[in-house]
Amino acid sequence: MPPDSANKKFGVHPDVLKLGLVSFLTDLSSEMIFSVFAIFFTTIAGASAALLGMVEGFSDLSASSLNYFAGWLSDRTGKRKAFALAGYGFSTLAKLILLLSSSVAGLSVFRVIERLGKSFRGPPRDAWLSAVADKSSRGYAFGVHKALDKSGAVLGPLAAYGLLSWLGDGAATFRILFLVALVPALLSIVVLGRIKDRPGLAHRRENMFETWGVLSPEFKRYLVTSGIFSLAYFSFSFLLLRAHSVGFSVKDIVLLYALFNIAFVVAAPLIGKLGDRVGRARMIMLGYLVYLLMSLGFAFAATQLQVVALFIIYGAFYAIDEAQSKAFIADLELERRASAIGLYNFVTGLIYLPASLIAGALWLVHPASAFLLAAGLAFAALAAFAFLRPDRKRRSDASPRQPD
Repeated sequence: MPPDSANKKFGVHPDVLKLGLVSFLTDLSSEMIFSVFAIFFTTIAGASAALLGMVEGFSDLSASSLNYFAGWLSDRTGKRKAFALAGYGFSTLAKLILLLSSSVAGLSVFRVIERLGKSFRGPPRDAWLSAVADKSSRGYAFGVHKALDKSGAVLGPLAAYGLLSWLGDGAATFRILFLVALVPALLSIVVLGRIKDRPGLAHRRENMFETWGVLSPEFKRYLVTSGIFSLAYFSFSFLLLRAHSVGFSVKDIVLLYALFNIAFVVAAPLIGKLGDRVGRARMIMLGYLVYLLMSLGFAFAATQLQVVALFIIYGAFYAIDEAQSKAFIADLELERRASAIGLYNFVTGLIYLPASLIAGALWLVHPASAFLLAAGLAFAALAAFAFLRPDRKRRSDASPRQPD
């Protein structure tokens, strides 16, 4: 049943705000740690930059490895809250490792295990979120949630910066920082535990392969276009390197990262409202077009002002990609939303790795070529979306669903 509009706060169901608060507290905790992790790992613990790269690669892989499994398990049992709690709880417990060990091995294990928790909680939580947001305002609800989530990414590094400025950057300060970061993570579990569950319909007879077979044809067509676009979606680090190449100092690059996050927080709810009004399919295509133009901009940017504008544009694009893609999937797949969102996260997450490897190879040849390839792939994804039209049903899509 769609939520009663009389119960809405700030235009969304109260549980959207509560789930957003959970994500905010978790991101505040995580970003306090991640903003200093590379320095602590290499300077204090003494690990090499090569080992840091390997650990970061494994953490990116773990962040998408359990998505489909978690989504399928949530749809199979109909449970949302239990699996979201497990994922958030797992990430919180992983942070205890930082208080028990500062060895290279311990830190490596923390980084990978913490991302496993993120991988497990995402699909059940997003399916839960879609259940409390009626279709007419679903894009806005996802936008509000993501804005609250990303606010933690703005305040987390600032909190870490404040602690390091106040106490210095010695090993003892980092231990204090890790202890402080644990507090909002624990609070997120308390808040989540007090939110009323919104279970889905259980599909107990399906294994993971059978679930794929009964996902909607519209979603599968969208997965094709998303896969093409993911090849263009290389690591954010290349944007920071591009900024450095036009004259930004390391300190100024940190401010650019903050600017990107602020642009995301401001844009996400506004873009959500726009998507509810004009249709989410148009927003997805707009996202591909914005990324295409932004990539061309980074390829030819010659001044710092141009790069600043491009980082703001990237924040707006990211708001479309992070929030509106999930809202679009929730529109396409009514019965198995957690499985669909989990599969989307899993597939795109796997493709991000070769995308960054290709971009890195092209960067060595000529930096602009990486952005030009991204623009070409974004155009291919836009053309594929316009041709496949996953937002529309086709006669050939009609097929009997398996009984539960």
